[in-house]
Amino acid sequence: MVRASLVRRVPAAARNRIRAARNRTRSAGKRIRAVAKRIRKAPGTPVRRRRRPAAALASPPRPWLPALGMAAVVLLGSWLGLLVVGSVRVPVGPVNTTMALRPSLTGGTRINVSPLGALRLDSHEAPVRLDVDVDQLDPVRAQALVDHPERISGLQQEIVRDVEHGAAALAVRSCLAVAVGATGLGLAVYRRPRRALAAGGLALGLLTASGATAYASWNPQSVLEPKFSGLLSSAPSLVGNARSIVTEFDVYQKELARLVTNVTKLYDVTSTLPAYEPDPTTIRVLHVSDIHLNPSSWKIIASLVRQYDVQVIVDSGDTMDHGSTAENGFLDPIADLGAPYIWVRGNHDSAATQRYLEHLKNVHVLDDGRAISVAGLRFAGIGDPQFTPDRSVAPGGDRAEELAGARLASALHDQKAAGTPVDIAIAHEPTAARQTDGEVPLVLAGHLHHEGMEIMRYGTRLRIEGSTGGSGLRAVEHRYPAPVEASILYLDRDTRRLQAWDEIRLGGLGQTTAEVSRHLAKENHPGASPTPSTPSPPAPTSPPADPTPR
Repeated sequence: MVRASLVRRVPAAARNRIRAARNRTRSAGKRIRAVAKRIRKAPGTPVRRRRRPAAALASPPRPWLPALGMAAVVLLGSWLGLLVVGSVRVPVGPVNTTMALRPSLTGGTRINVSPLGALRLDSHEAPVRLDVDVDQLDPVRAQALVDHPERISGLQQEIVRDVEHGAAALAVRSCLAVAVGATGLGLAVYRRPRRALAAGGLALGLLTASGATAYASWNPQSVLEPKFSGLLSSAPSLVGNARSIVTEFDVYQKELARLVTNVTKLYDVTSTLPAYEPDPTTIRVLHVSDIHLNPSSWKIIASLVRQYDVQVIVDSGDTMDHGSTAENGFLDPIADLGAPYIWVRGNHDSAATQRYLEHLKNVHVLDDGRAISVAGLRFAGIGDPQFTPDRSVAPGGDRAEELAGARLASALHDQKAAGTPVDIAIAHEPTAARQTDGEVPLVLAGHLHHEGMEIMRYGTRLRIEGSTGGSGLRAVEHRYPAPVEASILYLDRDTRRLQAWDEIRLGGLGQTTAEVSRHLAKENHPGASPTPSTPSPPAPTSPPADPTPR
């Protein structure tokens, strides 16, 4: 009622003016919108678009991914090509072999003489390894060689020619294998002929670069220091003796012929392994140490004595574990090992142990610098001054070892002055052994349970033997058992100097692996100048010994 009355009170003319103004406002709005629409549609006018959110989760470009994929195709294709078609069959002298190249991080050459084992040679450094498999012996050629041994002298040139022809054929076959393998895999992956051909070209370039690296790093003297793994009984026959390898100057050809001749003898038509014939001009010393009550060590030592025709055994101590008299019966097999046994006391061997050994047949106990002559060599040694199982005595540490080494060095000096110089000195602890530097050509030690060889400041060579007992009961303390280690030392019968040595490493408890590594004294390499003699110096201060009690 109130609103109706108010509306009726407004004059009709005013209402008309209000209505007209409202209509004009609407018309103006329409005109403005029409003009804006024409402006937006005009050419050259920037279009304002709605801003899109940045693609924060999009992955950045990775240009190295295609290159990585191509590298994988090249490497895998090359390996497959070498594996499938990259081998050649080559007759080398009286044996038939298969040669092949295989990818490798260390390079070198591997000669597989199944079922006897394998020889490894550090012949070159390149990402490819040469594998030579001795497949079988040719009966006709082998019988001719056995019936006419004089042909062995001409075998050298024949073997060299065979190897050269085989290497050339292997190079051509390997190039085709990597090219075909990488191209085929590239075609399967990329399905584009151009990229597949690029993969084949890269593979061929990679093999060429590897071959150039192998040629530049080729070491023909690698046949002098082979590493054998396989049946231990085959090692002496395959590796050969030590005297001839240090007097051969035409190293590669003659040693290669010797190696093939050894393989021929092993694959004789009688199918029996011939007895090893060691060089009579060398003295063979078996070095053992740290047996630690391992009863299997005696069988291993006896086997090495037979296989290598060892003339003398040197034990650098720690034969026992606690040094108690109850353990003395463990030492009885020493009398039947087949060679004289020279022994020095270790820190696990008691005075009672030493007295017991002094009464055993074929055993020579050395202490306080005492010297003896055995098998044409003169030995002197000293027992370890400490007996660590006895907790009631405070250990003397390095100082006690240095004093013992000084006493040994003094005894060696006196022997030299008397005209009876010592050829090999023996001490258990390397700290004591180092005090003999300059007084003796070779000193033997143990204690550390790992092998090592070094030439000290004044020219004395220190040989540290590993544990021939595989660390004894300590073998079960770790995940992997400790290996059984020993060495065959080859000494010249005239000069009584070390010519070469074989490091023998057998698998530890529960393992059956065997590995033999040949090493030459560098001064005895073909063409090397002899080591000059030096005056006897005062005993140098030695570094600290291994702090771990053994």
